[in-house]
Amino acid sequence: MAAEFSRPGSLYGAIDLGARKQALEAQARREAAGPAGAGPGAGGVASTVVEVTSATFNADVLERSLTVPVIVEATVRRAEQAQQFSGTLEKLAAEAGGAWALARVDVEADPQLAQALRMRAIPTVYLALQGQLMPLFEGPLPEAQLRQALAQVFEQLGVEPAAPAEAAEAEPPADPDLVAAETAMEQGDLDAAAAAYERLLARSPADEAARIGLAGVGLLRRTQHLDEADVLRRAAADTADVDLQLQAADLEMLNGKVDEAFERLIGFVRRTRDGDRDRARVHLLGLFDALPSDDPSVSKSRRALSSALF
Repeated sequence: MAAEFSRPGSLYGAIDLGARKQALEAQARREAAGPAGAGPGAGGVASTVVEVTSATFNADVLERSLTVPVIVEATVRRAEQAQQFSGTLEKLAAEAGGAWALARVDVEADPQLAQALRMRAIPTVYLALQGQLMPLFEGPLPEAQLRQALAQVFEQLGVEPAAPAEAAEAEPPADPDLVAAETAMEQGDLDAAAAAYERLLARSPADEAARIGLAGVGLLRRTQHLDEADVLRRAAADTADVDLQLQAADLEMLNGKVDEAFERLIGFVRRTRDGDRDRARVHLLGLFDALPSDDPSVSKSRRALSSALF
């Protein structure tokens, strides 16, 4: 499996260079995940709650409450009467968009913390604010009452949580062709992705996201049927074979070895004086397109290529 490629801006809006098979296997991975990804909180809600233990309570609740109010739900996860309430809390936390944080304690799994909280009912809800913990209410509440209770608590304490994410300054809508390209990449449809990027470039030739995305599609197309170990072995044994050197450079690029890929082709340009030299030059320029124009490796390699040519 290719190493993770974390170069900022790599294939922005399209694919990650270090995930060679991402586009081709995205659908298979989703199917293999099965219903595990569709449990409570799926679709982004689960990320709004932090599961807390006695070992992490100070950091995740008390220290965090110095910067943002933290609602603490002490519950038993397997208790049916508490599960719906937990889902409602997660929903409200997600709607708050970071205005307050939600922490959950499974007191059955952590009886020591349950004793420290002195709870008498399942669930019990607390508020942590400025490093202090105070009980709010016991027992599950219907959604309307829960909304009202939280609003009253914040109002009485004179706390004005930050505005929800919806109230933040809206970002401009994404270009529909860029969205179409990203969707096609997730589905492993390289042809559809390329067509969408090409439409976007036809309208906006300077669009960097489309340029990077289209270059990434080309990279995936060229390498999807290659045997990586075999290509790299043969390229090392025959440094004069231009096809092997181009393939090896593509594979290095996908493995996150950007500088190695660029140096391989620049070295080939230095050693060669026939038509293969220009093939390597053109291929290298295409690899440059897979990264932002201000990427330091691109800038350095452009200078090296110019020196190799002249």
